[in-house]
Amino acid sequence: MVKKYLRKIHLWLGFIVGLLVFIIAITGCLYAFQEEIQNFTDEYRFSKVENKPVLLPSVIKQIAEKELPNKVLHSIKYFKDNHSVEVSFYHYEPTYYYKMYLNPYSGKVLHTQNMDDGFFNWVLKGHMYLWLPQNVGSVVVLVSTLIFFIMVITGFILWLPKNWNVFKKRIWFQWKDTTKWKRKNWDLHGIVGFYSCAFAIIFIITGLVWVLPNFAELFHSALGGKKSMVYQEAVSLKSNSKLNNPLDSLYQFYNQKTDFASVELHPAETESSSILVVTNPSNETYWRANYIFHDQYTLNDLKVNHIWSKYNEATDADKILRLNYDIHVGSALGLTGKIIVFLTSLLIATLPVTGLMIWYGRNKN
Repeated sequence: MVKKYLRKIHLWLGFIVGLLVFIIAITGCLYAFQEEIQNFTDEYRFSKVENKPVLLPSVIKQIAEKELPNKVLHSIKYFKDNHSVEVSFYHYEPTYYYKMYLNPYSGKVLHTQNMDDGFFNWVLKGHMYLWLPQNVGSVVVLVSTLIFFIMVITGFILWLPKNWNVFKKRIWFQWKDTTKWKRKNWDLHGIVGFYSCAFAIIFIITGLVWVLPNFAELFHSALGGKKSMVYQEAVSLKSNSKLNNPLDSLYQFYNQKTDFASVELHPAETESSSILVVTNPSNETYWRANYIFHDQYTLNDLKVNHIWSKYNEATDADKILRLNYDIHVGSALGLTGKIIVFLTSLLIATLPVTGLMIWYGRNKN
């Protein structure tokens, strides 16, 4: 009797969000290898390594701002390998986001990319907002995700077999030439759903952490976290004396270290802002990055009380939350993780289709 009602709940929720789940899953699948694909197709992301020093941030800043006047320079990112220097221009209101790629030795502007354009940006907007206005689409995706979570739980309960013999039939395909298409389709839905169930829950939790700050705070607290989840700049103490080219000094200081793959410098945008330096030991993940805030007048380190700080100051709970994005996209496990995300997202995208076919097959008779 219970399964009868759960089946109806599972069915009607599928009617409500099936198409949306398909879009969210298939766009997640398409986005899985976006970094690798763009590194292969976009030659401007790389510059030939030369035996001479790279240009300092003050020079890069001057060149970049001349190329994009009247835009706010957000960051300058250097790499230890053969990547080009990445300069980002970002502003919230009015909203714009550009990335500029420069040769680190000559300063030649190789490409300027409007981050609101391009195929993968279109895919990402579909994944996060279903191509709706952000304030509307984010709510629709959130509600769809919560409903999908209920579907995963009810689907798993409906899958549970009564005995061992039935269990063996529900964990792998046992098709014969005479097997009817309805049975094959049911197996596709049930078996694929069973094996993708755990991954779906991981995607749901990491997705909710990403888009729902209150859920992220609650999740972090449940893990024993004490720090704030809200990113906030440290405050520089105003001074009459001002350093010349503080970004150059910070870059030269961090460039002497060899324990990072990239260093990203965020200039102070107001008189009370701090300078943020982000050093990352890997170009593949973000969770181990160090977020170091410097007073713009003295370059002294400034303390913050949120999880986006130095990695060695992070607790286990902080590290799990910092891992969230890398888990969601699969990069936490390298190429293997991205393959898993690609395949499981693709399998999840089939579930609304096979579920609809089960309903159609039953009602056709």
